[in-house]
Amino acid sequence: MSNKKQSVLVAGANGTTGRIVIELLKNSEEYEPVALVRSPDQQKSFEQYNVSTILGDLESDLSDTIKNTDKAIFAAGSGGKKVKEVDQEGAKHFIDVVKNAGANKFVMLSSMGADTPSVMPELEEYLKAKQNADDYLRESGIKHTIVRPGGLTDENGTGKIKLQEKMESPGQIPRADVAQTLVSALSDDVRNNETFEIISGEDEIEKVVKR
Repeated sequence: MSNKKQSVLVAGANGTTGRIVIELLKNSEEYEPVALVRSPDQQKSFEQYNVSTILGDLESDLSDTIKNTDKAIFAAGSGGKKVKEVDQEGAKHFIDVVKNAGANKFVMLSSMGADTPSVMPELEEYLKAKQNADDYLRESGIKHTIVRPGGLTDENGTGKIKLQEKMESPGQIPRADVAQTLVSALSDDVRNNETFEIISGEDEIEKVVKR
C-alpha cells in the first residue's frame, strides 16, 4: 500500500474556517492540502507557509486550472454578497471541475436549514443557494458528504459535537470543530453520500463521524 499522501483541494481556503481546514490537513499524516486562492497575495501567503496553491476564482472557468486532485472540500462562502454566484453556481462549477479532475471524495460545507430555506426568511436566499448546491452534489455521482453546521462561532474548538441527520432545535458550534468534522469526513469509507447536521455536543468528532 502506498504511503503517498492524498491531495485535498480546498475551495475557500483563505476564509476563517478554510484556514483551519488547511492547518489540519497540513498536520495530517494522510493528506496534503492544496489551497484554491483568488489573488497572488493570498497565494504568496500560503506558499510561505509551505502549502501548495492553485490561483483561480469560483466565478471563472477553472477547468484548465485544476487538472487532478484526490479529494476536495468546499468551504467557500460569499458572506451573503454573492450567494447565487459563489454559494450556488461557484459550488456547482467546483463540483464539476474536481469530478473531472479525478476526485474520489467531495466534502461540502453547507448550512443547517438548507433543506427548508423558507423557515428563515432573512436567510432564505442564502439557504436556497446552499440547498441547490447540495442537490447538485447529490446528483453528480461523486462520492460525497454534506456537513450542515449550526451557527458558527470563533470560540476554541472542543473536539466534540452533536451529530444528527436532522436536529430538533438549532444551536451553535465553533468553526474549529466544523473544520475537524470536514477533514474527518474525507476518509473513503466514512459517511458516504450522507447529509447530516452538527452543533456543539458531547461526542468525540472522530468517533461519531467515523462511527
